[in-house]
Amino acid sequence: MTTVSLTLSEIRVRGFEALLRELGAAGAIRFIQQYESGRGDYTRDRRSWLHEKSVRELGEAIRKQDGTVNE
Repeated sequence: MTTVSLTLSEIRVRGFEALLRELGAAGAIRFIQQYESGRGDYTRDRRSWLHEKSVRELGEAIRKQDGTVNE
C-alpha cells in the first residue's frame, strides 16, 4: 500500500509508529515536542523584508544570476 492511498489519520498513526520503533517512546516524545505553532502574522511580516518587484525586475535578476544578461 502506498502513502497516496492512506488517509491523513493513517499516515499520522504510521508515522508515530515509525518514531516509536526507531527512537523508542522517550525519543518519539522528544521529537514531537520540538514542534510548536508559530506566532505572529507571517504574511504581514514578510512584506517588511521582501520588497515587491515587478515581473520584469525578477526576470532581469534571474538572467543576471544565470549570466545571460550583458551588463
